[in-house]
Amino acid sequence: MSIFDLILMLVAILAGGVACISGFGIGSLLTPILAFKIGTGIAVAGVSIAHFLGTAFRFWIWKQYVNKRVLLSFGVTSALGGLIGAIFHNIFQNVILTIIFGCLLVFAGISGLIGLSERLRFNGPAAWMAGALSGVFGGLVGNQGGIRSAAMFGFDLKGKEFVATATGIALAVDITRMPVYLVIQSKEILNIWPLIAVMSVGVLIGTEIGIQVLPRIPEKLFKRIVSGIILLIGLFVLIHR
Repeated sequence: MSIFDLILMLVAILAGGVACISGFGIGSLLTPILAFKIGTGIAVAGVSIAHFLGTAFRFWIWKQYVNKRVLLSFGVTSALGGLIGAIFHNIFQNVILTIIFGCLLVFAGISGLIGLSERLRFNGPAAWMAGALSGVFGGLVGNQGGIRSAAMFGFDLKGKEFVATATGIALAVDITRMPVYLVIQSKEILNIWPLIAVMSVGVLIGTEIGIQVLPRIPEKLFKRIVSGIILLIGLFVLIHR
């Protein structure tokens, strides 16, 4: 195992653990690392496979806590938006888009830490619109989770319910976008299968660790922790654009 493979494995373990606590983080943390090695376009597609495996495992564990109302409103349009974004991510992906995305994450993180996000409430058309916008943006840049979780603060979900519902939505997004990546970039994906394997193993290990940690986090601290992670990932995206 090379030094890069070892770093990738460690980041994947961290990403899997973070995703269990916040409902996102795998794509946000792994995509910039892999992009450094192979370029952003193929990195988004490669990470999506490890993301799917970790998300499916997490969903299986937390599925009984899923809020079906949010999943069938916000989640459906988020998945459709993710599909649209995946189709166009190689066309519209650029530095400006990444900077805007990073700034949105920073703003969302700060809003959560100071309590501004708690004033958000999504119902009816607003829920569908929020899901669609987060899905499109995430599909374009390959890091949908932070925006999705920030928007989900508007549904006032608690702990396990928040993570389980975010996971269910992420799984729906993966199911819609992965076939697009596999069709468009099948040859490139096959060429990096060892890296995908390293990420997948790491994410599954991290997910198992995170599953043990989440129940120990007090509900009052949960949103602050998620907001802090959103802020840190936003800064990470801006620094490593």
